[in-house]
Formats: sequence, structure tokens, C-alpha cells
Amino acid sequence: MIVAIDANEANIKNRVGSNVYAYQVLKHLYRTHKVEFRNNNRNLEFKVYLKNKPLFDFPKETLGWQYKVLKPGFLWTQWRLPFKLLLSKPRPDVFFTLGHYAPRFCPVPLVISIMDLAFLSHPNYFRKKDLFQLKSWTKKSINKALKIIAISQSTRNDIINLYQVPSEKIIVTYPGIEKNSFKNSRLTMTIKNLKNRYKINKKYFLYIGTLQPRKNIVRLMEAFKNVDDFQLVICGKKGWLYEEIFQKVRELKLESRVIFTGFVSEAEKYALLKDAFAFVFPSLYEGFGFPVLEAMQVGCPVLVSKTSSLPEVAGEACVYIKNPRSVRSIHQAIEKMIKLSEKERKNLVSKGFSQVKKFSWQKTAREVLQVLTEVGG
Repeated sequence: MIVAIDANEANIKNRVGSNVYAYQVLKHLYRTHKVEFRNNNRNLEFKVYLKNKPLFDFPKETLGWQYKVLKPGFLWTQWRLPFKLLLSKPRPDVFFTLGHYAPRFCPVPLVISIMDLAFLSHPNYFRKKDLFQLKSWTKKSINKALKIIAISQSTRNDIINLYQVPSEKIIVTYPGIEKNSFKNSRLTMTIKNLKNRYKINKKYFLYIGTLQPRKNIVRLMEAFKNVDDFQLVICGKKGWLYEEIFQKVRELKLESRVIFTGFVSEAEKYALLKDAFAFVFPSLYEGFGFPVLEAMQVGCPVLVSKTSSLPEVAGEACVYIKNPRSVRSIHQAIEKMIKLSEKERKNLVSKGFSQVKKFSWQKTAREVLQVLTEVGG
């Protein structure tokens, strides 16, 4: 069986969210493929299609695993890729895209993966041009796909309710987290150096994620205004419609207490999480929520919204923000975290370690491969 994959979503240097998912699924499909070859099962072949040459950390080419860089990149998904699939001899048995967008014409049985449908549940948080593309392309991809991989039960329910898709067409495969993933980073940056660089001089709550409206950072800062003796450290690159966030900091006169680091490396993320008083994630909507598991993995207590997929990820191993649309509710959750006894904090951390064990990329890859095998015959 020949599996064709559009891996452009993974071929990004500074990966966040959907890029992380795409890269990890690709990497662990490769590892599964190597096991198959070692067991002399050579009936499985992967062809990975890209607009640009694969980044240095992509799996290396080997028997049964090839990269195909297709040029030109203009309208790549709409004509260059489907043209290649159509003329391939032998033609792939199944085509898998690691994202929402599939070719409008696909001569091969199609499987897509969907992270979330935030653009439908919270359309006012997206730029108009992005919203139009997301709505148009996702609908067409969903209609053409034989199977849809959703990363949470929450996302699956949204697809069923918003697109009237038969439930049997959608398979939930939870993302994972690698054991000791941060230990693979070079920890050249000590927490002392980071604190000096970013002027962190108090205990701090840590947020990690892209700066965009549905992450609810404005309400978080409003709730944080009356929290004494703590700083709020916000890590993440600018997304879209982020201007209000910086405007709110000035309006609330929180410049010295709210720290923006921008995008941080894995080593810096690890150091900041290890030292944080707590990780706070007040998002209004998440398809999954990778930073929650990253915080739990290093023993950082977690404060998270009780909404969308986040209860699936966090389980009982966190303090919940009951209503993330309420500044008062966010403030109450922060105060609850601060007032936990040392024994209660340790219990929360212990539950976090147990919760993380439920998720693994190896399991994700096996479940994805099972779907691809069923569709590809």
C-alpha cells in the first residue's frame, strides 16, 4: 500500500499547535514504518509531498519513505499536488493531509485531520480574509474526505453539529506528548539568565500560546490586575488581532508586572515552566491544548478553562476556570491556586504526572495508520 502525505504543515521552523501535531504524527508514522520494515513487512510505502525541501529534523529518507518536493509553489494544493497524484505510477492508495486543507480535486481516496473549528464558533476572532479561506476550504475538504481524524471528542462533536457529518466518518485520535521531551533540548539557558533577561523578579504565573483573541489574554490581564506579589509571564509569537493585548497592558498600567517574551525555544520553555508558580491557560476554545500537558510533564501546577476540549486534556489534574468569559471567575481561580497548601499543590502535580501518561505520539501514529490502512485497502 502506498500512502501519500501532504506534510507542509510540519515543515515550519518555529512550530506551534497544528505544526507540532503534524510534525509529531509524521515522525512517529516514520518510526512505525521502520518497525514494519524490520519485521519484513515491506508492503507499506510512504511518499511525503512538500513545497520546499524538508527541514533538518525531518526523518531521513529510507526504503519505503521518500520526499517529493514539487515546484512551483503557486496554487500548490489546488493544481500542482493533484496533478502529480493523478500522473503517479503507481498511484497512491490513500492521500493524507496533516491539516484542514485538501486538494479540491483529489484522484486518490482522501483522509484529512482537523484540529478545531474555532473559526466557526468564534468567527469575530479572525481576520475576514482568513475566515473566508478557512470556511471555504474546510467545508470542501470535509465533503471530499472518506475519513476525518479529529484530535478530541470536542472537535468531533463540533464537526458533526456544524457540518452535519455522519459520526462514523470521524475518528478521534488524541495527540500525544513525548516522554521527557524537554530533555532532548540543550538546556544552555538557565532560569537565572532568563529572569535577568526578561526582568522577572517575583513569583510568576506563566502563559504559553499564540497571541490571538480566543486565547483570552485580555481578560487574564484584567483578572491579574488585583493579584498582589506576582508577575504574569506571557510566552508566544504574535498571531492575529493581537493589538488589543498590548493596548490593555498600557491601559491597566501593568508594564512592569506583565512580561512578554515572544516565541521561546524548547530549552527556555522548560526552564520557565520548571520555575513557574503555576501555568495559566484561560482559552475560550481549544481543539486540544498542548501546553497543558507540557506544564504537567515538568511538574508545574495547571490552571485551565473548563471549556471545549480542555477537560479531556486536563482531567482532574488542575484548577479550573469555570467561566473563562468572566474576569471575576478567572480571578477566583487564580486566588484558589495561590491559597492551595503545599500538600494540595503536590497532589495536583502528582495527578498531572498521571494524566500525562494517558497520551503518547506512538499511540496517535498507530491509530492514524489504522485509519489510513482501512481507507487505502
